[in-house]
Parts: sequence; structure tokens; C-alpha cells
Amino acid sequence: MLIDIDKWQEIFSTLKKNKLRTFLTSFSVAWGILILIILLGSGKGLQNAVLNNFEGSATNAVWITGMRTSMNYKGYGKDRTIQLNNNDYEVIRDQIEGIDHISPQFNIWGNTSLSYNDEFGNFTVQCILPSHQYVQGTDVVTGRYINEIDIEQRRKVICIGKGVHEALFKMDNPIGKYVKLNGIPFKVVGIFDGGNQNGDKRVVVPFSAAQQIFNGGTNVSTLGLTTGNASVEESKIILDNILKKLAQLHTFHPDDKSAIFMYNTLEDYQKTLQVFNGIRVFVWIIGIGTLIAGIVGIGNIMLIVVKERTREIGVRKALGATPVSVVSLIISEAIFITTIAGYFGMVLGIAIMEGVDFLVDQAIANAPQTSDAGNQMVMFMNPNVDVRIAVSATILLVISGAIAGLFPAVKASKIKPIEALRYE
Repeated sequence: MLIDIDKWQEIFSTLKKNKLRTFLTSFSVAWGILILIILLGSGKGLQNAVLNNFEGSATNAVWITGMRTSMNYKGYGKDRTIQLNNNDYEVIRDQIEGIDHISPQFNIWGNTSLSYNDEFGNFTVQCILPSHQYVQGTDVVTGRYINEIDIEQRRKVICIGKGVHEALFKMDNPIGKYVKLNGIPFKVVGIFDGGNQNGDKRVVVPFSAAQQIFNGGTNVSTLGLTTGNASVEESKIILDNILKKLAQLHTFHPDDKSAIFMYNTLEDYQKTLQVFNGIRVFVWIIGIGTLIAGIVGIGNIMLIVVKERTREIGVRKALGATPVSVVSLIISEAIFITTIAGYFGMVLGIAIMEGVDFLVDQAIANAPQTSDAGNQMVMFMNPNVDVRIAVSATILLVISGAIAGLFPAVKASKIKPIEALRYE
């Protein structure tokens, strides 16, 4: 027979007689798998959230904003406000090497009400050039993005995020319809995917029209650009050249880092990846340590089993039991415990992470939306666990449990019947 029924009846009988020992052994195994899955899932949830926050823009993007000077220079005092303008954009675009795409951005401050019929809401409004699509990392879902003709003719057109579409139009097609931005009608020409929930809660309009309609003059709130395939070090050189050029244009000290704020997405992105690589290694070290503790626990329990059953093993051998049958009995018991406990720990761990995932999704979906929703950051999302890793860890634990039971099993097989019968 492929299955020795008598052997398994004996194993079940032994486990039933030693309930506490069986429970403690099973708990150590299940706990090891459970903790490993929770650690992996939590690490993945943090990583997904941080990387999701990068999806709102290209990973090689740079954002430049005028700030306040902190140094006296050429007769100008410190605490002077640096206001970027159209000329800054044109000079940087034409004179700085290494720039792939560049777009100025003019912000409409204050109440930015967007309405369609009886529906309305406050959303982030970005006044941009067509190249902003590549800087922001925006994908058009329906229709089109702002184009060069819109800029040249100062058209009052608008491209809206998916979240704005859902809020104002529900399931209706908005292309060709008019929405009112602060009471001024704009024609909807497209819908875009902002990369994340917050990115979908914004709209974009032509830079030239917005400056004219909303009295922006030549002011630029932010310059956004991408650095192509440049490395982190190469991107820093590009930023240094931009800072020097802006220092010339606005007459502030080239070393005054407070005059201009520059956010290098690539640098932060690379640092983030390095941090999470370290976290991943740390999680695996802790998880493997927990598994090893479970394996050691199995080995110790099996040693106790052999010690408690020394007389029984002696009787078996005296009645003709072979060393192989003794080894098989003990290893089968170890494999059975680790398999059942490991599977239970794996299922429980995955169920817990799925429950956490559901609660996090609900919390994000029910979070109050404000006019500055585009600045909100998600700190934890989709704490999923690769099922293949969970199954592999469980199989590894089962194999390790078999190995852990092998040594006491071999020891038991070498016991001489006469010595076992004398054992107290």
C-alpha cells in the first residue's frame, strides 16, 4: 500500500496523547510563517505607497520654484523674493544642456471652483505648456492633451483628470462640453490619468491663456523639466548650471541655495529604492531568523519525543522493527506537524494582509478631499504578498522540519533494544 494506515494511526494517537507538545510545536512553525508574511506584506505596503507618490511625475523630473535670498549681493539685501518669469523659462530652455522636456507652470491661487451644470468642486488647476505632459508623467485616456495650437491661439480649453471627470460628469462623455473655471467657460478636450488618486483630482489649461485671463502677467510659479537619461550626478550638474543662470538673471549670489528651491525627483527616487532594498534585506533577515527559531523548536521537540519513547522504540526493535521504519515514523510525524502548521500560518498571514489591504483601501477612498488634494501623500497601500514566496517559505519550512526530525530519528534507530528497555 502507498499509505501505511497503521503508521498514521499511531502518529495521530501519539499527537492526541501529547496535545500540549503538539500545540507548542505547531504554534512555533505557524508563527514563523505568519510573521514572515506580515513583515513582507508590510514592507511591500510601504514601498507601494512611496513609489505611488512618485507616479504623479516622471522619475527624472526636476521642479524649480523661486524662494527668498539669504545673502547680500551686489547692493541687494537678503530676504528678497525671487519671482520666476517667462524669460527664465526661455533662457533655461535655450541655454542649458541636458534638458529633455521643460514647461513653466502658472498657479491660480485661492478658490479655484470648477463647475458643470449643477455639479461643482475645488480642484488643483495647473496652467502649462504641452511638454508638461512628459514632466508630470501624464497619460491621456480620452481625447487629447493641451497642444501647441492651444498655446499660440490662447484657446480656453481644458484637460481634466479622471477624478474630476467622475465628480462633475459622472458617466457622461465630457469631450466637447464646457465647464466653468472661476466662472469662465473652458471647453473640455481630454481626460488624463494622473498616475494616482491625487493626480486625478487636477485639471490643466493652456499657459498663455491662463496668464492673460487670470492676470498672471509674465509670472511663472514653477518650472518643471526632465533630464532625459542623465544619472543622479549628471542631473546635479544640470541643476547647478540652472542655479548659476538664474543667479545671473535675478542678481543673487550663485551659492545662495535659499534663493531657488529645486526638487530633484531622480535623486529622491534612487534614495528611496536604496532604502527599500535595505528594508527588504532586513525583513528577510528577521523572517528567516523567525523560521530558524521554528525549525530549532521542531528539532528540540523531536529530541524530547525520542527520549520519551525510548522504551517504546526498544520494544519495537525487539519485535523486529527495522531502523528504517523507526526513522520513517519520527520523520513522518515531523513533516505532518510542519505541513499543517505551516499551511495554517501561511493562510492566516495572507488573510490578515488581505484584510489590512481592504481597510487601507477604504480609508483612502473615504479620506476627505480638499482643494489641496494634490499635495496629499499616501503612506501605506496594497500590502500584498507574493503567493509564490509564501508557498516557497512554507515548503522550505517543511523540508527543514524533516531534516530537524532526521537527527533524533537516526539517533532512535541506533538504540539497542536491551538498553532501551532499561531506560527510565
